Amino acid sequence: MNKNIVEVKNLNKTFYNKQGEINVLNDINFSLQEGEILTLLGPSGSGKSTLLNILTNLIKPTSGEIQINAKIGYMFQKDNLLDWRNIYDNITIGLEIQKKKNDIESKNRIDNLLKTYGLWDFRNMHPKELSGGMRQRVALIRTLSVDPDVLLLDEPFSALDYQSRLLVCDDVYKIIKNENKSAILVTHDISEAISISDKVVVLSKRPAKVINVHQININVEGEKSPLKTRNVPKFQTYFNTIWKELQSDEI
Repeated sequence: MNKNIVEVKNLNKTFYNKQGEINVLNDINFSLQEGEILTLLGPSGSGKSTLLNILTNLIKPTSGEIQINAKIGYMFQKDNLLDWRNIYDNITIGLEIQKKKNDIESKNRIDNLLKTYGLWDFRNMHPKELSGGMRQRVALIRTLSVDPDVLLLDEPFSALDYQSRLLVCDDVYKIIKNENKSAILVTHDISEAISISDKVVVLSKRPAKVINVHQININVEGEKSPLKTRNVPKFQTYFNTIWKELQSDEI
Protein backbone atom coordinates (compact mmCIF):
# COMPACT_ATOMS: atom_id res chain seq x y z
CA MET A 1 0.00 0.00 0.00
CA ASN A 2 1.35 3.44 -0.95
CA LYS A 3 2.17 5.78 1.91
CA ASN A 4 0.67 9.23 2.47
CA ILE A 5 3.13 11.92 1.47
CA VAL A 6 0.81 14.89 2.09
CA GLU A 7 -1.73 15.03 4.92
CA VAL A 8 -4.01 17.98 5.65
CA LYS A 9 -5.82 17.84 8.99
CA ASN A 10 -8.52 20.20 10.28
CA LEU A 11 -7.16 23.10 8.22
CA ASN A 12 -8.75 26.53 8.60
CA LYS A 13 -7.88 29.88 7.03
CA THR A 14 -9.34 33.28 7.85
CA PHE A 15 -8.24 36.56 6.31
CA TYR A 16 -8.82 39.94 7.95
CA ASN A 17 -9.53 43.29 6.28
CA LYS A 18 -11.24 46.57 7.15
CA GLN A 19 -14.65 44.94 6.78
CA GLY A 20 -13.77 42.16 9.25
CA GLU A 21 -13.14 38.43 8.94
CA ILE A 22 -13.28 36.47 5.68
CA ASN A 23 -13.48 32.74 6.33
CA VAL A 24 -11.95 30.92 3.35
CA LEU A 25 -11.21 27.35 4.48
CA ASN A 26 -13.28 25.45 7.04
CA ASP A 27 -11.91 22.24 8.61
CA ILE A 28 -10.29 20.79 5.47
CA ASN A 29 -9.06 17.18 5.61
CA PHE A 30 -7.50 15.07 2.85
CA SER A 31 -4.39 13.03 2.08
CA LEU A 32 -2.25 12.41 -1.01
CA GLN A 33 -0.66 9.02 -1.51
CA GLU A 34 2.61 8.39 -3.29
CA GLY A 35 2.04 8.12 -7.06
CA GLU A 36 -1.45 9.59 -6.88
CA ILE A 37 -3.04 12.48 -8.78
CA LEU A 38 -5.49 14.29 -6.50
CA THR A 39 -7.76 17.09 -7.69
CA LEU A 40 -9.25 19.81 -5.53
CA LEU A 41 -12.54 20.55 -7.27
CA GLY A 42 -14.78 23.43 -6.34
CA PRO A 43 -16.44 26.62 -7.59
CA SER A 44 -14.40 29.70 -8.46
CA GLY A 45 -13.47 31.67 -5.36
CA SER A 46 -13.86 28.73 -3.00
CA GLY A 47 -10.29 28.90 -1.71
CA LYS A 48 -8.58 26.21 -3.82
CA SER A 49 -5.60 28.41 -4.73
CA THR A 50 -5.36 29.57 -1.11
CA LEU A 51 -5.02 25.93 -0.13
CA LEU A 52 -2.17 25.43 -2.61
CA ASN A 53 -0.44 28.54 -1.29
CA ILE A 54 -0.65 27.11 2.22
CA LEU A 55 0.85 23.81 1.01
CA THR A 56 3.81 25.70 -0.47
CA ASN A 57 4.20 27.76 2.73
CA LEU A 58 3.52 31.03 0.86
CA ILE A 59 0.84 31.78 3.43
CA LYS A 60 0.18 30.35 6.89
CA PRO A 61 -3.04 28.60 7.96
CA THR A 62 -5.08 30.05 10.81
CA SER A 63 -5.21 26.62 12.41
CA GLY A 64 -4.81 22.96 11.56
CA GLU A 65 -1.95 20.69 10.61
CA ILE A 66 -0.09 19.93 7.38
CA GLN A 67 2.39 17.09 7.04
CA ILE A 68 4.46 16.98 3.85
CA ASN A 69 7.02 14.20 3.45
CA ALA A 70 8.15 15.21 -0.01
CA LYS A 71 9.80 17.90 -2.12
CA ILE A 72 7.21 20.24 -3.67
CA GLY A 73 7.18 21.80 -7.15
CA TYR A 74 4.59 24.50 -7.99
CA MET A 75 3.22 25.07 -11.52
CA PHE A 76 1.26 28.33 -11.60
CA GLN A 77 -1.95 29.07 -13.49
CA LYS A 78 -0.05 31.14 -16.06
CA ASP A 79 3.09 29.67 -17.60
CA ASN A 80 5.14 32.73 -16.50
CA LEU A 81 7.78 32.06 -19.16
CA LEU A 82 10.26 34.90 -19.64
CA ASP A 83 10.03 36.19 -23.21
CA TRP A 84 13.68 37.26 -23.37
CA ARG A 85 14.99 33.81 -22.45
CA ASN A 86 14.92 30.83 -24.79
CA ILE A 87 13.09 27.64 -23.82
CA TYR A 88 16.14 25.92 -22.37
CA ASP A 89 17.05 28.95 -20.25
CA ASN A 90 13.44 29.24 -19.04
CA ILE A 91 13.48 25.61 -17.93
CA THR A 92 16.79 25.93 -16.09
CA ILE A 93 15.88 29.07 -14.13
CA GLY A 94 15.04 27.04 -11.03
CA LEU A 95 18.44 25.37 -11.17
CA GLU A 96 20.10 28.77 -11.52
CA ILE A 97 18.39 29.91 -8.32
CA GLN A 98 19.66 26.77 -6.62
CA LYS A 99 23.09 27.29 -8.23
CA LYS A 100 22.83 23.90 -9.94
CA LYS A 101 22.63 24.90 -13.61
CA ASN A 102 26.04 23.38 -14.36
CA ASP A 103 25.38 20.24 -12.32
CA ILE A 104 25.87 17.33 -14.75
CA GLU A 105 23.12 15.16 -13.25
CA SER A 106 20.60 18.03 -13.37
CA LYS A 107 21.59 18.95 -16.93
CA ASN A 108 21.24 15.35 -18.11
CA ARG A 109 17.81 15.10 -16.48
CA ILE A 110 16.60 18.22 -18.29
CA ASP A 111 18.03 17.07 -21.62
CA ASN A 112 16.23 13.74 -21.21
CA LEU A 113 12.95 15.48 -20.34
CA LEU A 114 13.22 17.71 -23.41
CA LYS A 115 13.94 14.76 -25.68
CA THR A 116 11.29 12.49 -24.16
CA TYR A 117 8.47 15.03 -24.37
CA GLY A 118 9.12 16.52 -27.80
CA LEU A 119 10.75 19.83 -26.84
CA TRP A 120 14.40 19.19 -27.71
CA ASP A 121 14.13 20.73 -31.19
CA PHE A 122 12.51 23.86 -29.67
CA ARG A 123 15.04 24.45 -26.90
CA ASN A 124 16.63 27.49 -28.60
CA MET A 125 13.30 29.13 -29.51
CA HIS A 126 11.56 31.79 -27.43
CA PRO A 127 8.14 31.48 -25.76
CA LYS A 128 6.34 33.72 -28.27
CA GLU A 129 7.23 31.20 -31.01
CA LEU A 130 5.33 28.36 -29.29
CA SER A 131 1.63 27.50 -29.06
CA GLY A 132 -0.19 27.80 -25.74
CA GLY A 133 -0.15 24.03 -25.32
CA MET A 134 3.59 23.80 -25.88
CA ARG A 135 4.20 26.66 -23.46
CA GLN A 136 2.33 24.72 -20.76
CA ARG A 137 4.45 21.67 -21.49
CA VAL A 138 7.57 23.82 -21.08
CA ALA A 139 6.20 25.15 -17.77
CA LEU A 140 5.68 21.58 -16.55
CA ILE A 141 9.20 20.53 -17.58
CA ARG A 142 10.54 23.60 -15.75
CA THR A 143 8.71 22.45 -12.62
CA LEU A 144 10.13 18.94 -13.06
CA SER A 145 13.66 20.26 -13.62
CA VAL A 146 14.31 20.54 -9.87
CA ASP A 147 13.12 16.93 -9.44
CA PRO A 148 10.18 17.42 -7.03
CA ASP A 149 8.24 14.49 -5.60
CA VAL A 150 4.88 16.30 -5.66
CA LEU A 151 3.61 18.74 -8.30
CA LEU A 152 1.09 21.43 -7.35
CA LEU A 153 -0.84 22.53 -10.45
CA ASP A 154 -3.06 25.61 -10.17
CA GLU A 155 -5.64 25.39 -13.00
CA PRO A 156 -2.87 24.70 -15.56
CA PHE A 157 -5.25 24.39 -18.53
CA SER A 158 -7.55 27.38 -17.92
CA ALA A 159 -5.89 29.73 -20.42
CA LEU A 160 -6.18 27.26 -23.33
CA ASP A 161 -8.95 26.81 -25.88
CA TYR A 162 -11.09 23.69 -25.41
CA GLN A 163 -9.32 21.43 -27.91
CA SER A 164 -5.85 22.40 -26.65
CA ARG A 165 -7.07 21.95 -23.08
CA LEU A 166 -8.02 18.31 -23.76
CA LEU A 167 -4.72 17.55 -25.49
CA VAL A 168 -2.53 19.25 -22.88
CA CYS A 169 -4.44 17.50 -20.09
CA ASP A 170 -3.47 14.21 -21.76
CA ASP A 171 0.15 15.39 -22.05
CA VAL A 172 0.36 16.44 -18.40
CA TYR A 173 -1.20 13.20 -17.18
CA LYS A 174 1.25 11.06 -19.16
CA ILE A 175 4.26 13.09 -18.04
CA ILE A 176 3.27 12.89 -14.35
CA LYS A 177 2.70 9.14 -14.56
CA ASN A 178 5.82 8.45 -16.68
CA GLU A 179 8.00 10.39 -14.24
CA ASN A 180 6.45 8.59 -11.24
CA LYS A 181 5.39 11.84 -9.61
CA SER A 182 2.47 12.63 -7.34
CA ALA A 183 0.30 15.69 -7.98
CA ILE A 184 -2.35 17.95 -6.49
CA LEU A 185 -4.32 19.80 -9.17
CA VAL A 186 -6.85 22.61 -8.74
CA THR A 187 -9.80 23.01 -11.11
CA HIS A 188 -13.49 23.99 -11.19
CA ASP A 189 -14.10 21.71 -14.23
CA ILE A 190 -15.83 18.46 -13.19
CA SER A 191 -14.94 16.55 -16.37
CA GLU A 192 -11.31 17.58 -16.12
CA ALA A 193 -11.13 16.49 -12.49
CA ILE A 194 -12.61 13.04 -13.12
CA SER A 195 -10.59 12.36 -16.27
CA ILE A 196 -7.13 13.10 -14.85
CA SER A 197 -7.50 12.05 -11.21
CA ASP A 198 -7.07 9.04 -8.98
CA LYS A 199 -8.91 10.96 -6.24
CA VAL A 200 -11.25 13.98 -6.36
CA VAL A 201 -11.79 16.15 -3.26
CA VAL A 202 -15.05 18.06 -3.78
CA LEU A 203 -15.08 21.45 -2.04
CA SER A 204 -18.06 23.65 -1.26
CA LYS A 205 -18.39 27.33 -1.98
CA ARG A 206 -16.56 29.67 0.44
CA PRO A 207 -15.88 29.08 3.23
CA ALA A 208 -14.75 25.83 1.65
CA LYS A 209 -15.44 22.56 3.38
CA VAL A 210 -14.97 19.04 2.02
CA ILE A 211 -18.28 17.80 0.62
CA ASN A 212 -16.94 14.39 -0.41
CA VAL A 213 -13.81 12.52 -1.48
CA HIS A 214 -14.14 10.24 -4.53
CA GLN A 215 -11.70 7.49 -5.45
CA ILE A 216 -11.85 7.40 -9.26
CA ASN A 217 -11.75 3.83 -10.55
CA ILE A 218 -12.31 3.82 -14.31
CA ASN A 219 -10.81 1.07 -16.45
CA VAL A 220 -9.96 1.74 -20.08
CA GLU A 221 -8.59 -0.45 -22.84
CA GLY A 222 -4.84 -0.08 -23.33
CA GLU A 223 -2.85 2.78 -21.82
CA LYS A 224 -5.00 5.05 -19.65
CA SER A 225 -5.42 8.71 -20.58
CA PRO A 226 -7.87 11.50 -19.70
CA LEU A 227 -9.33 11.47 -23.23
CA LYS A 228 -10.03 7.73 -23.09
CA THR A 229 -11.47 8.04 -19.59
CA ARG A 230 -14.08 10.54 -20.80
CA ASN A 231 -15.51 7.90 -23.18
CA VAL A 232 -16.16 5.22 -20.55
CA PRO A 233 -19.79 4.99 -19.28
CA LYS A 234 -18.67 5.07 -15.62
CA PHE A 235 -17.28 8.57 -16.26
CA GLN A 236 -20.83 9.91 -16.60
CA THR A 237 -21.82 8.24 -13.33
CA TYR A 238 -19.06 10.08 -11.48
CA PHE A 239 -19.97 13.31 -13.27
CA ASN A 240 -23.66 13.10 -12.29
CA THR A 241 -22.81 12.34 -8.65
CA ILE A 242 -20.34 15.21 -8.28
CA TRP A 243 -22.64 17.60 -10.17
CA LYS A 244 -25.44 16.86 -7.69
CA GLU A 245 -23.08 17.40 -4.76
CA LEU A 246 -22.03 20.81 -6.05
CA GLN A 247 -25.63 21.77 -6.91
CA SER A 248 -26.83 20.78 -3.44
CA ASP A 249 -24.21 23.09 -1.96
CA GLU A 250 -25.64 26.00 -3.96
CA ILE A 251 -29.12 25.57 -2.47
